[in-house]
Amino acid sequence: MQWRRLNGQKIEDSLLLAVENAIKQEQAAGNKLKVCIGTDSQVRSEVIEFATVIVFLRKKKGGFMFISNNKTFKKMSLKERMINEVAKSVEVAYSLCDLLDKYDVELEVHADINTDPLFESNTALKEAMGYILGMGFVFKAKPDAFASSSCADKMV
Repeated sequence: MQWRRLNGQKIEDSLLLAVENAIKQEQAAGNKLKVCIGTDSQVRSEVIEFATVIVFLRKKKGGFMFISNNKTFKKMSLKERMINEVAKSVEVAYSLCDLLDKYDVELEVHADINTDPLFESNTALKEAMGYILGMGFVFKAKPDAFASSSCADKMV
């Protein structure tokens, strides 16, 4: 996955190194961080575009994010697409969890899935929640899943 900052600047280092450097810089500045990871997708014609974000929240001081986009040409049901979003977020969270533990940074995985059964995305809620919680991560769904439903949503 190729990562960039919100301003478009490519992250040339490995993701682990870039995240570690960001954490060190923020902690040196006296900021307490929390990391929220989420993915959203959009279907455009025969293409599904995914955006995964790593949101770094500074306690009471805003935040910043790293972004990765990718596309697939595979047709998927809505439920399959929601589970793919969760899988992308979990993959990133899993790759970072040891590093975040090392620096005592809280981690949440956000799913762009509605908790209201009247919404179609709700069909994937149980599987997504089980997947994320089963991996040992803190799970958030709409309306609390801002990393996926607000941040990633704007990047796709």
